[in-house]
Amino acid sequence: MATIETGSFRAWLLAETPGSALQARSQSMYLAWRNFSRNPIAMTGLIVIVSLVAVAVLAPWITGSSGLEPKLGDRLQSPSSTHWFGTDELGRDIYDRIIWGSRITLYIVGLVSIIVVPIGLVIGTIAGYVGGVVDSFLMRLTDIFLAFPRLILAMAFVAALGPGLENAVLAIALTTWSPYARIARAEALTIRNREFILAAQVQGVSTLGILTRHVAPLCMSSVIVRLTLDMAGIILTAAGLGFLGLGAQPPTPEWGAMISLGRQYLIDQWWVPTVPGVAILIVSLGFNLLGDGLRDVLDPKSGAS
Repeated sequence: MATIETGSFRAWLLAETPGSALQARSQSMYLAWRNFSRNPIAMTGLIVIVSLVAVAVLAPWITGSSGLEPKLGDRLQSPSSTHWFGTDELGRDIYDRIIWGSRITLYIVGLVSIIVVPIGLVIGTIAGYVGGVVDSFLMRLTDIFLAFPRLILAMAFVAALGPGLENAVLAIALTTWSPYARIARAEALTIRNREFILAAQVQGVSTLGILTRHVAPLCMSSVIVRLTLDMAGIILTAAGLGFLGLGAQPPTPEWGAMISLGRQYLIDQWWVPTVPGVAILIVSLGFNLLGDGLRDVLDPKSGAS
């Protein structure tokens, strides 16, 4: 019975002519997942990111401490069965600090995403759809932010706002939104003269209604792909600010700050700065691999089957 139901459901998902909007959306999602799951590189990235989320959620149960309290009697111990990744200069278990630091990484990535995507969509869709003087003004503003290296501009913002995790997130967001505005504008330029947009204008739909119901949703796929590919850059920028002492402050187990505190032990106690560096490398690589897979599935210009 279960086999019949499963086969019927699959046939419903693969029907040549969908019978409802729900079936059409379900078919689109199923075909996108099937294309994505056939890409081993993309699945590797997905596994890395899912693992990151899992260890962040399960941190209280898979760690032996909060990673904050110093234990000077255990300082600078090499990796062992007791301390899998060794201990740092204050005797804190590096494994515990890496696990708790994954929460900070997800916090940074999530908060930056919540900020930059709406800003980029609003500015880009308005510029591309309205055009004229509005387009010129918004794109020149975007060009100003694009002209500066992201880390240098983020350092300037943090210097003005003051060091701290929240200020670092805000600084990263302020330096990251501009590429999304460019992408959304390019998509809006190709959409604004299509027949369904002209039909909506004839029916009297307002500019705001067209932007929110038609233009912005069609720009989302390209923006999501760019966001996923940018996650590695966001993580590296946050780690760079933490390394320079402008991001999360000690004793917070932020990976960049951990590298900064452990760099003086690189020769004799290599595990202190190396382990958080490897964590940054793996997570950044995972987001890049996931972004490549999403680009193949979501980007209409990628030619995915």
